[in-house]
Amino acid sequence: MEAAQPTWQLPGLVQSAHCHVLCRETRVLPSIATPPRKIASTQSVSKPVWSGVGTVRCCLCCRPPEGERGPTPRFASARGRSDPRKWNPGSVEGTLPVAGAGADKVKIGSPEFAYKAITSSLARQPPHHPTLQRKLTLRHSARPPPARHTPKPCHSVWLPRTRTAAVSMCSVVNKVCASRKRKRRVSMAAAAPVFWRRLLGLLPGRPGLVALLGRLSDRFGRNRDRRRRRTPWLLLAPLLSPAVTQVTSPPCCLCPEAVHRFQWIRNLVPEFGVSSSHVKVLSSPGEFFEVMKGQIKSARRRVVMASLYLGTGPLEQELVDCLENTLEESLQAKLPCDLKVSILLDFMRGSRGRKNSRTMLLPLLQRFPEQVRVSLFHTPNLRGLLRLLIPERFNETIGLQHIKVYLFDNNVILSGANLSDSYFTNRQDRYVFLQDCPEVADFFTELVDAVADVSLQLQGDNTVQVVEGMVHPYKGDRAAYCEAAHRRVMGVIRSAQSRQHLLHVQTFHSDPLLTHEDAAAAGDRKPAPDTWIYPLIQMKPFEIQIDEIVTETLLTEAERGARVYLTTGYFNLTQAYMDLVLGTRAEYHILLASPEVNGFFGAKGVAGAIPAAYVHIERQFYSEVCSLGQQERVRLQEYWRRDWTFHAKGLWLYLAGSSLPCLTLIGSPNFGYRSVHRDLEAQIAIVTENRALQQQLHQEQEGLYLSSGVVSSATFEQPSRQVKLWVKLLTPLIKNFF
Repeated sequence: MEAAQPTWQLPGLVQSAHCHVLCRETRVLPSIATPPRKIASTQSVSKPVWSGVGTVRCCLCCRPPEGERGPTPRFASARGRSDPRKWNPGSVEGTLPVAGAGADKVKIGSPEFAYKAITSSLARQPPHHPTLQRKLTLRHSARPPPARHTPKPCHSVWLPRTRTAAVSMCSVVNKVCASRKRKRRVSMAAAAPVFWRRLLGLLPGRPGLVALLGRLSDRFGRNRDRRRRRTPWLLLAPLLSPAVTQVTSPPCCLCPEAVHRFQWIRNLVPEFGVSSSHVKVLSSPGEFFEVMKGQIKSARRRVVMASLYLGTGPLEQELVDCLENTLEESLQAKLPCDLKVSILLDFMRGSRGRKNSRTMLLPLLQRFPEQVRVSLFHTPNLRGLLRLLIPERFNETIGLQHIKVYLFDNNVILSGANLSDSYFTNRQDRYVFLQDCPEVADFFTELVDAVADVSLQLQGDNTVQVVEGMVHPYKGDRAAYCEAAHRRVMGVIRSAQSRQHLLHVQTFHSDPLLTHEDAAAAGDRKPAPDTWIYPLIQMKPFEIQIDEIVTETLLTEAERGARVYLTTGYFNLTQAYMDLVLGTRAEYHILLASPEVNGFFGAKGVAGAIPAAYVHIERQFYSEVCSLGQQERVRLQEYWRRDWTFHAKGLWLYLAGSSLPCLTLIGSPNFGYRSVHRDLEAQIAIVTENRALQQQLHQEQEGLYLSSGVVSSATFEQPSRQVKLWVKLLTPLIKNFF
């Protein structure tokens, strides 16, 4: 049945086809008309018009009041003055009531508008409902066009067919929307290669080095120019969908839209509903170490440990002894021995030095060969001549196994901490202990097994070999290896999604006539959960980017009045995350390590300059915050504690008007280039409605931020914050490796 035409339309628009996603009524949005890139200074340019080329459709939940005018586009410079050469999407304002926005004014062309329009349409679709695939072409258009100017397509976007792909496309839109709002410092970018060229003249007698640095300088300058010349705007239409019969189902605690606003995550990963009483936040390294030892001693079925490496100190040896004693007790027990130990580490980091993680675990392998499995992940990106030339320690910059999961029977610890003595004593991190969560434990067991299957297997004689039938990570074909790893890991995620969906139907929908209260009283159903856990996986070498998609969407979704507390031990945000922080309206409090508590502080050689490189990156970001006048909205804080180092990472989200967080991200990612593009990462999103658990998360956040100071301009005037010239020059080239 066709939808009724609306009684209003924006000025200058063309009526278009019907949209059945949300309100069953047609709403027409204009394609943003942008001028040609180069316009002579003497050429008169009229105002842009809303053209029918690239016109897209969007469903809005209600009509505007009678007589309300639509948005009026205009050209504007970054400072708000009229400028025919620049198009500022943020200057187009309207009062269109977007779903979930209430009476707020929403900027057409802002990340908030793009996100809300897309998620409004997605929320009404079944998880795998196909959408109309339509190619959207945005063209330059001005009125009247120059006589010799022929409009050319500048962007082509394919609307996704599935809801999962739509969320991915939404992240792309958010990234581009936010990046357009950033202020480009053209003079500094143009001056950098020239300044470098002058420095090259001071290197007499080294023509090879001069030629190498010269080519790097040229490449760096060309990349900056290319980024600066990109088209200023990308418009993505909300998905068009045919009319779908609404599926009615018995009310339950998981299905209704009103439960919590983050249920869209379950379209990407499995959703685990648990009771908040099973979630405990650990606060100190000592507590983390003691809980781990106690869990190892009480384990009867499985011990699964994934970490970057295992240290070689006395505390690490104590942990290995606990494993050995537990395995010995399982052999002496009268019952059949079914305790299995699986340990996943990184090959490069675990093989560093003569005494390393491999030598620490060899006694367990030799004594319990049938019960212990040690897997060493080797990145497929380190191969051939590169593998032979890069020395030890530096080869770890290419890619690592960075997942940190510690699992004992049905209990799971998610953390960013490694298995090393400093992480058990004076290196601050975050830890969450999930007790009696069998579904979560099964998922992470399968995930670690999947990565272990594509890793090298440590043998009792300290050699390694691949699993039978598996492609070698650095000797075999790279594409074939990555494809096999992708299938193996995504198989775990999809099977867990199917299991959780089936479990949900059996638990909450097997008898639609029975209410939850009656079921809980009868004891034949689980109590309604008040906390939901979503595992987020990021393995870019295998083309798995779930964590990146979810994190970008969360940063974009944070509205005005919301507060985001983000912490990382290594402040080196990706450009996409940085753009979203600067381009959205939420309040951000970013906690990072001061140079004295950085893990590389005092290191020998080039690694000793890494804290200074982080200071340089921090100063550049702070300068950009100041240039945009956002010091009150985006605040940097530095963690400092005598004789401690800082390694905490994660995020807390406080909704507008709330004093407690409703969501947290905790795990291994550092929100940097390495976490997104090079390493294997895993974390969980915890969404809770329970005030006691929210209070735990709030106290954890406050405890970390209490040991910090606010960053200001005076911070970078301190003698310890002075960065040497060679570090400043080298940082842009190597920042993607640490």
